[in-house]
Amino acid sequence: MRYTIEAQPSYSVLEVTVDPGEQLVSEAGAMAWMSPNMRIATSTRGGIMAALSRSMLSGESFFQNTYEAVEGPGVVGLTPGQPGDVVAHQMTGGELLLEKDAYLASDPGVRLDSNFQGLSGLFNEGLFVLRATGAGTLFFTGYGDIEEIDLDGEYLVDNGHAVAWDSELRYTLTRARKIRSFLFSDQLLMRFSGKGKLWVQSRNPRSFANWIVPFRPVEQERRR
Repeated sequence: MRYTIEAQPSYSVLEVTVDPGEQLVSEAGAMAWMSPNMRIATSTRGGIMAALSRSMLSGESFFQNTYEAVEGPGVVGLTPGQPGDVVAHQMTGGELLLEKDAYLASDPGVRLDSNFQGLSGLFNEGLFVLRATGAGTLFFTGYGDIEEIDLDGEYLVDNGHAVAWDSELRYTLTRARKIRSFLFSDQLLMRFSGKGKLWVQSRNPRSFANWIVPFRPVEQERRR
């Protein structure tokens, strides 16, 4: 399997070349284009309970697509739902934690679930994170540019900017009562500690949603 990531970081597009005998798994609805010799199979992948866990706890799609090429190599183009970067991360048997909506695609050897005992708190004010395990290439996305941080110590990140992090990193979720958010509530922060990699995104979807609220068209109340 070969891949290229184009138009980084603002409007990244992942294009993967799949050889016969190989497979690529993606989030449902991510396919933008493909060659006519690509075969698609849609399934819950991992069973109904695993799909329900991904869908209900982390907001991921209930179904996932598996792509295979027949009669020669095939090409599939995948785009994330939000404008931003795509990161290719090589899994070698460890664990990586992902923010909801960050998963885009992977080798079939990479498994996803959102029900594990290592996380006792809540993320993004009520949504559990995804856990990626196994071996293979994992593609994840973010809103805006994604910066990789080699952490050795402590780091504070607004919870709307955290995208992915090594499971070896410890973190606590806390409110910064001296820092006010857009709507004047306490800012929610993640305090990471330990040694490992952390990925953060340059834009916050919730902040953008709050910013756009005043510009929404409002239907005028009909005069009596």
